Amino acid sequence: MLAVAGHLVQQNFRLPGMLSTSADLSFADMPNGLAALSKIPALGLFQIIAFIGFLEIGVMKQKEGSFPGDMTLGGEPYAWTKFSDEVKEQKRAIELNNGRAAQMGILGLMMHEAVNNHPYIINVPPPATYLLI
Repeated sequence: MLAVAGHLVQQNFRLPGMLSTSADLSFADMPNGLAALSKIPALGLFQIIAFIGFLEIGVMKQKEGSFPGDMTLGGEPYAWTKFSDEVKEQKRAIELNNGRAAQMGILGLMMHEAVNNHPYIINVPPPATYLLI
């Protein structure tokens, strides 16, 4: 769900400052959508992949005796123990379905861009015939 929100927000908003000072690349210089991957310096992509790997290997570990996919970082998330096993199972199923829907959503946005080489939100004002007044 955050991937869809991130793709939609970055179509019109950029962070201030530099993405890479060595490559003289600012956030404002980045193209929209999938084309942005080709502009990120190789070491930048390596940093992203290495950080994700660090989280997978070192931080987000499966706890013994927990259900598959439970990667909580300790503590009591939202008073989870107050729920009955039936309610927990129902909430897990809802979250799993929401995650699947979000994956289909981001893949749909990416495929739309890959098919016609245009980002899914075009950054031009709509013609007057499309304005809702």
